[in-house]
Amino acid sequence: MDKKYLTTAQGTPVSDNQNSLTAGEHGPVLIQDVHLLEKLAHFNRERVPERVVHAKGAGAHGVFRVTQDVSKYTKADFLNGVGKETPVFLRFSTVAGELGSSDTVRDPRGFAVKFYTQEGNYDLVGNNTPIFFIRDAIKFPDFIHTQKRNPINGLKNPNAVWDFWGLSPEATHQVTILMSDRGIPATFRHMHGYGSHTFKWVNDKGEAIWVKYHFRTNQGVKNLAPDVAAKVAGENPDYHTEDLYNAIENGDFPSWTLHVQLIPYEVGLERPNELFDVTKTMSQKEFPLHEVGVLELNRNPENFFAETEQIAFSPGNLVPGIEVSPDKLLQGRLFAYGDAHRHRIGANHAQLPINSHKAPVHNHQRDGQMTFKNSPGHVNYEPNSYDGTKEAKQHEPHEMAVHGNIGHYSYDDDFYSQAGILYNIFSEEEKKRTVDNIVGGLKAVDNEEIVIRAVNNFYRADEDYGTRIAKCLGISVDVLSKV
Repeated sequence: MDKKYLTTAQGTPVSDNQNSLTAGEHGPVLIQDVHLLEKLAHFNRERVPERVVHAKGAGAHGVFRVTQDVSKYTKADFLNGVGKETPVFLRFSTVAGELGSSDTVRDPRGFAVKFYTQEGNYDLVGNNTPIFFIRDAIKFPDFIHTQKRNPINGLKNPNAVWDFWGLSPEATHQVTILMSDRGIPATFRHMHGYGSHTFKWVNDKGEAIWVKYHFRTNQGVKNLAPDVAAKVAGENPDYHTEDLYNAIENGDFPSWTLHVQLIPYEVGLERPNELFDVTKTMSQKEFPLHEVGVLELNRNPENFFAETEQIAFSPGNLVPGIEVSPDKLLQGRLFAYGDAHRHRIGANHAQLPINSHKAPVHNHQRDGQMTFKNSPGHVNYEPNSYDGTKEAKQHEPHEMAVHGNIGHYSYDDDFYSQAGILYNIFSEEEKKRTVDNIVGGLKAVDNEEIVIRAVNNFYRADEDYGTRIAKCLGISVDVLSKV
C-alpha cells in the first residue's frame, strides 16, 4: 500500500509540519515557506460569515416518501406516485441567536427542507410556527435589529424588542405563540414544522389551488419549562443539536407527516387578507388537513461545516407545479435569501455538493469565485444555433390577474382576533404560563410607555388576556382602555 503523505492543497508533499522554514537555527522565518503561508492563510478563512438570522442550527439527511396521491392538485413530479421517494436535507435553527448561542432559548425554530427532486431542488423554508411576526418584508431588517444586540453596548435589548412588537400589533398573534409553552421545544424532534406562507399548486391541466404546508411530528409535541430550559442552557447550550445527532446515530430516526390545507383558487382570491397575510392562519375546520407523505431523517452529516453550514435554502427554489402567492413577506424573501447566500458563500453556492442539483443543469452562467462546473464548449449565450438548449414553454407559470394602482397598501387592521382565539384555546394552566412569560419579559423593559402599549395589544386581543398581564405588572385596566 502506498504511504499516505501529508501534502499542500496542491498535492505537494510536506516534509516538515512541525517547524517553520528559517534562516539558520535561530533566524527569522522565510517567506518562501509556502506551506506555512498556505496553512495560515487558509486558517484565516476557515469561517464564512455566519447567517444574520438562523445562525445556530443543526441538520440531517433523510427521505420524503409520498403516501397519498395529490396529482389532481399539482404536477410536481416528486409529489406524484404513492411510494415515490425523494432525498432531503432538513436544517433546524434558532432565529435570533449567534452561532454559539444556546439551543434552549425562547425563540421560533427554523424548519427548512431541501428536496433533491428530479426536476431541480425544491426548498420549503419555514418555521415551527404557522405564522410570523410581520407581514411585509420591508419591516424585516428593523424587526431583526430589535432581536439582535444593542449597537452601543453589545447587549440584548428588551426595550427594543417590546417597543417594536407594541408598535407592530400584527405581531400579537406570533408573540402569543412564542410566549406559550410552544416557545421552547424540548428537542427539534418534538415540534411541528410549517411552510408558513401560502403557496400555489398547479396541475397538468393548468388548474390552480392554494396550499399551506404542515409537518406534524410523529414523536409528539414536547416543550421545556423556562426554568428547565435555563438550566439546560447553562449546562449544555448545544442540547438540541446533540439530541438530534444522537437519535439518528442510535437508529431512532425522527419523522414528520406532511399534511396540506387546500384552499380553492377563487375562494382564496375572495379572502386575500387572510390567505396572503402570514400573521394569520386559515381555519382547519374550514380547510382540513390532507396527508401527503412522510419525511424521515436517517443520516447525519459527514461534515458539519460543508453540509449544515453551507447548505443554502431559498423559497425561490421552486419546481414545476409549485408557485408562490402574492404574500408580501414571501415576495421579499424570494430575493433576500438568494442574495444572502451570494454574499455569504459566493455566487456559485449552488455548485457546492450539499446544494448541487440532482437534476441536470443547463444554463450559460459562467466563471465567478469558486466555480468548478463551467459549462463546456464555446457557447455561453441563448438563443443560439449550437447546443440545443431551449426554453421549457410547457412550464409557463400559472396566470393570475392583477389590477389596481401602484401604491403602498396595507392589509386589513384585524391584528388581534386570531391571537384572542388562540389564547382561549389554551388550558387554564397554559394561559397562566403564557401570561407569566410575557410579564417576565416586560419586567425587563424600563420604559413605561412601551410596557403599556404592549399590554394594550394583548388586551385588545382578549380582555382577560390583557387584564391578567396588567394586574401582574400593576397597570390599571382603565389606562389600557384609553390607549
